[in-house]
Amino acid sequence: MKDFHVWALLSALFAGITAVLAKKGVEDVPPNLAVAVRVVVVLAFAAGIAVATKQTKISAIDSRAWTFLVLSGIATGLSWLCYFRALSTGPVAAVAPIDKLSFVVAMVLGFVILQERFTWQLGAGAALIVAGVLVTLSG
Repeated sequence: MKDFHVWALLSALFAGITAVLAKKGVEDVPPNLAVAVRVVVVLAFAAGIAVATKQTKISAIDSRAWTFLVLSGIATGLSWLCYFRALSTGPVAAVAPIDKLSFVVAMVLGFVILQERFTWQLGAGAALIVAGVLVTLSG
């Protein structure tokens, strides 16, 4: 198993835990306020990790990287706002699978924008994810 596999699996684990915790968190809290609280916690946590690992040289980030990081942050914020709104009104078992369609979106954008290689395995995996989401929602 490659190093990135371990980190990706841990990401999936924590994302799954996050979905359940977020659903509980929005039970009696407006979704936009819930996102604001989450952002503050993530900011403090990420800043603490950056300081602890001595990765704090902001001047090393060039303007191109700043542009993409800012756009990524905006996309993340929009994603979280939509996700929390969905969780506030729908069951986690329906919201989480739909959210995982982000894999298909990321894969297509990777091919189109990043010129990443398309394989039949990726296509089949994407089709299975879409099928899984459709099966999940049909029940």
